[in-house]
Amino acid sequence: MNQPVVRLHSLRSVQLGVPDVTACSDFYSEVWGLSVVEKDTDDTWLRGSGPDHHVLQLSRSERNALGRISFAVRTPAEVDEAARRLVAQGVPLLREPGPLDDAGAGYGLVLVDPEGRRIELSCDVHSVTPRSRDLPVPIGVTHVVLNTVDIDRAVAFYTQVLGMRVSDWSEHQMAFLRCNTDHHSIAFNQAAWTSVNHVAYEMVSMDHFMRGIGSLKHHGITPLWGPGRHGPGNNTFSYFADPAGLVCEYTSDVAQVVEDQWLCRVWRRVPELSDLWGTAGPPSTDVRTHMAGVEDLGALADEVVAS
Repeated sequence: MNQPVVRLHSLRSVQLGVPDVTACSDFYSEVWGLSVVEKDTDDTWLRGSGPDHHVLQLSRSERNALGRISFAVRTPAEVDEAARRLVAQGVPLLREPGPLDDAGAGYGLVLVDPEGRRIELSCDVHSVTPRSRDLPVPIGVTHVVLNTVDIDRAVAFYTQVLGMRVSDWSEHQMAFLRCNTDHHSIAFNQAAWTSVNHVAYEMVSMDHFMRGIGSLKHHGITPLWGPGRHGPGNNTFSYFADPAGLVCEYTSDVAQVVEDQWLCRVWRRVPELSDLWGTAGPPSTDVRTHMAGVEDLGALADEVVAS
């Protein structure tokens, strides 16, 4: 078995393609609690209260799509070594190692996973001064759930190639993968097509989580599902839809994993385990439709067009 190409430090940011960047930017900056750090005609970069230069990039697109998921690694040497190992394993690179021309700068590469997702490995990205944690605003992105047509292949790639570890399963429907002590940074959901299921934003505490929900209510926005507390991960949840229809989540209190002590388990998919509090009930048809998204071939779409 091949050794993982790199040791991921954390989930840094997510890029989403949306048809109306202005509407989504206004939502995330004026309602959701993020702040614009840079913008141009087709892109907006937004930060949370933490030190990351940006945690969300919104880019103009004909339809909703995943641009890329960015993971932090520690040094340029790790990026270079990852590239060498990726090439040796036949994993395609969209961007060779080098200085990044993104708003946050840094040094990195972009690879393509088996379903066409663009994954960035980067280091030396600009940081910003952390904001006060008194306000009920997100620290940053804590996890992304991805719909997959082959959950076993997806899990194999992210564990064997990118070195992530499986924390838990929800039957054979969902897999929760970690790259640090957080229970999951990526989760895969078996689905009919490849797409973004939702993006989750970490709140400082349960109090901030509830105050954030209250702030959204003040803006006339109610949850698609929640508030509640999941079984896998033990995190609080409340899901909303942004102007593009993409699902965004407030969450807090995610389980912390102690390596060599954590026991991976298979959870049953029943309402009392999807919401331990019993406050949210099972997900509705509406929230499931939003989470299904639209089929997104990612980088593979370019090959389809070219052929």
